[in-house]
Order: sequence, then C-alpha cells, then structure tokens
Amino acid sequence: MNDYKKYFWLALGVIFILTVFFRFYNLATVPPGLYPDEAMNGNNALEAIKTGKFKVFYPENNGREGLFINFQALLLKIFQKREPWVLRSASALFGSLTVIGIFFLIVEILKINSWEKNKSFLLLPFLSSFLVAISFWHINFSRIGFRAIMAPAFLVWSIYFLIKSFNREKETRERIINPFLLAGLAGFLYGLGMHSYIAYRVTPLLIISIYFLYWKFNPESISKKRIFLNFLTFTIFALIAFAPLGIYFLKNPADFFGRTGQLSIFSSPTPLKDLIENTLKTLAMFHFKGDANWRHNYSGSPQLFWLTGLFFVLGILKGIAWVIDKKTKEVTRDNQKNNLKFIFLLSLIWLILAFLPVVISNEGIPHALRSILMIPPVFIISGIGGFYFFEFIYRKTNKKITYLVGIILMLAMILQSFIFYFILWAKNPNVADAFSVRYLEIGRQINEISEKVKKYVVVNASGIEVRGIPMPAQIIMFITDSFSFEDQEKKQIFYISPEKEKEVDENNSLIFYLEEKRD
Repeated sequence: MNDYKKYFWLALGVIFILTVFFRFYNLATVPPGLYPDEAMNGNNALEAIKTGKFKVFYPENNGREGLFINFQALLLKIFQKREPWVLRSASALFGSLTVIGIFFLIVEILKINSWEKNKSFLLLPFLSSFLVAISFWHINFSRIGFRAIMAPAFLVWSIYFLIKSFNREKETRERIINPFLLAGLAGFLYGLGMHSYIAYRVTPLLIISIYFLYWKFNPESISKKRIFLNFLTFTIFALIAFAPLGIYFLKNPADFFGRTGQLSIFSSPTPLKDLIENTLKTLAMFHFKGDANWRHNYSGSPQLFWLTGLFFVLGILKGIAWVIDKKTKEVTRDNQKNNLKFIFLLSLIWLILAFLPVVISNEGIPHALRSILMIPPVFIISGIGGFYFFEFIYRKTNKKITYLVGIILMLAMILQSFIFYFILWAKNPNVADAFSVRYLEIGRQINEISEKVKKYVVVNASGIEVRGIPMPAQIIMFITDSFSFEDQEKKQIFYISPEKEKEVDENNSLIFYLEEKRD
C-alpha cells in the first residue's frame, strides 16, 4: 500500500469512527423524551405500516414531505419497537452520510488520488469532515427525528457525483456512458433532496452555479455540448425523483407553501428592518449568540466552537485572498490552486443561498434548524482555515511539532464535544422539558396497564390540533400505539379535553393529565 492510500484510509477510518460514535452512542436515552413533532412522524409512519398507504406528503402538523417518514416506517418495521431511538436512528444515518460525503466531495474536487506528491492535501477533507463530525450543531440534529437532516445529506452526495461526472468526462472521453450515469445518479439524489425540507428549494441556483464555476475553471476540458448534455441528464433524473411530490403539489398547491407566508418577513409591517435584524442575528450565531431553543442548541451558545470559529474566519479571509488577488503565491503544488478556489467559491455561494431562507423568516432567529443547509459550507470553509493554520505551524516549526499540535487540539476538541453534548446539554433540566419527558413517562405508565381498563388522558396543553386533539398528545399516542380511533377503542385509551373530564366515571377508569409545565 502506497503512502497516499495509507493516509487516505487512515483519515477516512478516523472520520467514520468519530461520526458513527457521536451520532449513535447512547441514542436510546439522549436526547431524553420525545418531541411532539417527532412523535407525529412516528404516528404517521405506524399508520402507513398498518394501512399500506405510504404518502409523498403528510398534510398534518403544517405538512411534511413523506420520504423521511416512510424511511422511519421501514425502521419501525425492521426493529419492531415503538421507541424514540428508532425514529432518531434515521436522522443518525443521514447525519453520518453527510459527514462522510463531505470528505469524499473535497477529495473529488482536489483530485488528490491523482496527485501522489500532494497527499498532504488530505488534511483539508479530513479537517472539514472532522469538524462536522464533532460539531454540536450537526450532532444534535443527527439525533432528533426531524426530516431536515436529509437536506444536507442529499445535497452533498449529489454534488459529489456531479463533480465526479465532470472529472470522469475529462479522464475518459471515449467512454460516454460513465459520465452520464454519474450525472444521472447526481440528479436523482438531488431530486430526492426536494423531498426533505422546504429550505432545500433555494438549491437549484447552487447547481447552476456549479456548472458555471466548473466551466470557468476548466474551459478547455469539456465541450459546451458535453456540459449541456450533462446538465440535461442531471435535470431529467432530478425531475424523475421529484415527480411524485411535484404532482402532489400541483394538485394541492396550498401544501407547497405551507407556513412560508405566515413566517415570512414580507408579512411584517417592517420587512426591511426585520431583514437587517435577522441578518445580523444570523451572522452573530456563529461566534457570539446562537439559537436560544434548548431543543436546537445549548441555549444561546455560539453554533461554532471557538477554535472552529477562528478557522472559519481564517478560511473566509484566505478564500477571498485567492479570488481577488491573482498574483497571490500560495503553497499549492501544481494546479491545486484552481481547485482550492473552486472549493471556496462553491462553499461561499452555497452558504449565501442557504442563508436566505433563514433571514427572510421571522420565527426564532437565530434558528439553527432552519440554517441546517449552511452546515456543509461553513465547515468546508473552516477546514480551509484549519488547513492553512497547520500549514503555518509546519512552516514555522517542523513536521513532528505540527503533528503533535494537531493531535492535542483534535483530542481536546473531541473531549469538549463529548462533554458539551452528552453531559452539559443532555443532563440539563431545560432539555428534558424541551423534549417533553413527562409526557413520554405518562405513555410508558399507560403501557403497563391492562387494555381492559379504561384510560382517559386529559389533554390540557396547547398545540396544533391533529384529528381534533392537540399535538402534545402525539407523544402518548406513539408510545402506546393509539393514534387511530380504532386503536384507541381497542386499547381503551381516550383523549379528552378538560371540559369533558367531569363526564368520566372515576370508579371504573384511570385518568392521566397531560399538562404544560407551569413556572
């Protein structure tokens, strides 16, 4: 095994182990409890299993694209358990795929496997994926059963195969089928991403930008005709993947927009003022004050660990220097400088586009979940900054000291991430409240009672009504498998309003109270 392959597999192995550990470790108990939105997904999934009716769009709870829920249904059927960890394992899988995808994407853009003497450039994909692997921001959403985690996964892998189709085109022009198969696969994965999260709808501009950037940096490598055919193939397969959802939206146009109109700054009397404030708050979330929602973040803490934040700033400064100064002399062996420029510009455009759905909304700003598509470009740029940080140390010292500093910093960051997520955040009582631990415990208590006993759940908690019952009850419904009226009758579990409690015969039934916590 040559040096390149040895370093490649070592880097990938470390990333894989860290990624899987931080996303699957103790998933049965962290996060605690179950949030109503997660439970709603689970109930739709269980109903789909029982009825065989798997939907492309589930209109309840403000509407959700169906792909993630249908995948959760598959996992529920495989594991045969109604537990939060089953729903969340879907997120852990997609989160892991995103981290690994970032590694392969950067390797493909840099074409490191074609540059044996440039094997030191493996540090860039390693650092970028390492920083995502241990990021609280990404770890957290990789362990909650929300469909949004699919968005960066599909986008990263679709761009990877798209870039691979370009590279294969240049390497084997006489073999027409391979590049177009890759472009088709890229397009299909991209189209599946449209089934993930509403913020994904800004990404067609990113795909167009990639074609433009690649042509700009490789004008003589591929003919205009081949570029057009590649784009056509990508688009056709993307439309095929999107078609089921697209047809549904044509028949139900109101579901396409969802709550967009309600949350938009354009519904505000002061849209320009709100846009400026939202922009400043969203920019500040990286280094100063992040999402205040305990479910999304350690309330108010920056989305980036301070060292990652420094790398991010350094990466932006370095990237801008490459773009505006054509005479900048960097330590970029052979023609890697163009590839590095490409990575930075791709990440910058990606970041700006992902920024837009966040700042034009008027709910919970800064909003870590709505910003989820920013995660790949933020950490790729941070990886660029980290790469030049270690390049600087190497130039000022030597290889041994650089390795030593790198190992110490990475071990310290791994430890910090573990403590911050699994101890400080997970054991904070605010997190238990954010994930409705008390409601889940009620459901578990009901499961211990015979089906012959009538059980009444008095729902005195606010939320969107689903089939006449407020959303918080979804948690008990999921854990007791009592979502449908038929199952409620069978298991003798009845959900009632506080007003109807007086009609209950207390001598022949048990009453449980689902109430919001009072301060």
